[in-house]
Amino acid sequence: MDNEEQVARANVTKNKRVALAALKRKKILQDQLDKIMGSRMTIETQVMAIEAANVNMETFNAMKIGTEAMKNIHKKLDIDKVEDTMDDMKEQVDLANGVSEAISQPQLFGAELDEDELNAELEGLEQEELDKQLLNAEAAPVALPKVPVAGVRQGLSPLHQASPARQQQAHEEDEDDELAELRESMGMAA
Repeated sequence: MDNEEQVARANVTKNKRVALAALKRKKILQDQLDKIMGSRMTIETQVMAIEAANVNMETFNAMKIGTEAMKNIHKKLDIDKVEDTMDDMKEQVDLANGVSEAISQPQLFGAELDEDELNAELEGLEQEELDKQLLNAEAAPVALPKVPVAGVRQGLSPLHQASPARQQQAHEEDEDDELAELRESMGMAA
């Protein structure tokens, strides 16, 4: 086709009749090519349709064989048998759970224990322990910051200086006051 077009171009001005014949041959060849391409397309479409039909047939046959196999399997099964088996299995699991629970429970062999009573006794013991801890806290020494007494005494007149006995008494009174405040804040009676 390209050759015929070259002949037509070469003779377009020199020999119109040769150029026109070349164009006719080109047109005939083009029509032939289009028909061949159309036929080829039709054949390819048929091949694809046949392949699709074969795939469908294979799929259908596989489904048919699968259905027959399921029928044969289910002939041996019956929904009532399956339900009975499932019920039996549930009973056995329940029995196993009951045995396991019974084995894991501690046995007191005749001693009946009331959980509420045990919890109340435990709370009482806890309260006693807390009371002991608070009572022991009374005996704990209160550490006061050390103040240089000598320097303070030097600045006071002899009349204002307290005797060592008076200082000890004041110190004890301060401790008693602090202890009373602590008891009051904790809600304890003196």
